[in-house]
Amino acid sequence: MKKKLFTILQYVVFLGLGIFLAWWSLKDLNREEKDQIKIALSHARYWLIIPVFAILFLSHLVRAVRWKLLISSLGYQARTDNAFFAVMIGYLTNLAIPRLGEILKCTMLARYEKIPADKLIGTIILERIIDAISLLIVFAITLAIQPGIYTDLINAFFHSPHDPQKKKIPGFLIAGILVGIIVICMVLWMLIKKKTFNDVIGLFKKIGKSVWQGVSAVQHLKKRGLFLFYTLIVWACYFFSTYVGFFALQETQQYGMKETFAILSAGSVGVIITPGGIGAYALLIKKTMEVYGLEEGIALAFGWILWLVQTFAILIGGIFSFVAIPYINKRKIASEAT
Repeated sequence: MKKKLFTILQYVVFLGLGIFLAWWSLKDLNREEKDQIKIALSHARYWLIIPVFAILFLSHLVRAVRWKLLISSLGYQARTDNAFFAVMIGYLTNLAIPRLGEILKCTMLARYEKIPADKLIGTIILERIIDAISLLIVFAITLAIQPGIYTDLINAFFHSPHDPQKKKIPGFLIAGILVGIIVICMVLWMLIKKKTFNDVIGLFKKIGKSVWQGVSAVQHLKKRGLFLFYTLIVWACYFFSTYVGFFALQETQQYGMKETFAILSAGSVGVIITPGGIGAYALLIKKTMEVYGLEEGIALAFGWILWLVQTFAILIGGIFSFVAIPYINKRKIASEAT
């Protein structure tokens, strides 16, 4: 009961954070910035939603095929359509209740493919570890091609990039603040959970062990080269769906590869912070684009456009999958019976 109550409280807190960030990103817009948004949206190339949708659905399909590869390593086989439907249903559920989508994704596939759900949970853990490593690589590439970008981004939260009088916060001070926040969070966690310093060390060892197990598991895959190729395709789809998004607005079409890496980094953090990235995604994209000199109103509009397109892709694909998976499997059973 306590665990369920804590889960509900955790969700309410993060959803509240998302709503607060959405309000914060909109509250200081003046009339000129609102007019900028209206003008930008009136000239937007909405037809680009079609290729972006196609790229996003391709990423989900490749993710499903990659999942099948992990399942086959356990000695089970799953149909591609069922795996894709389960992936989309998981994404849709995560919009409402984070992490529940992963469980539902496994139970849904287990129901129609007769695969033990507990076996599938193990593959999801491995996927999350690989995704975390992939995101760290994206962060590293972003920093390598744009040294100081993260310092500039953090400064953007405290100063308007267009303010000539602004004083930049030194990078070492930002690093000190981040370390301080991490230490405070760890101390609070220790007090609430009644943990000791040894428990903290044990937690880091456990995380490190999980990461190593994930990497080792990939090494033992019969088709690990194909698995890594699918992973590359998934992240390439994320990259190019963002890149194509730049051409939706006249004011953003001059941006390119380095800005895309920065947005991919910031947007991924936004999706982690709040359910489905509500509020956090658009705000982080706004601040990122301000670093590159984009007007505040246009940057905000661009962030919301990217978030809405991704969210609608999940809504459409998820709702369709909920309807399609029982229907298609019912027809399959009927055809096998005849």
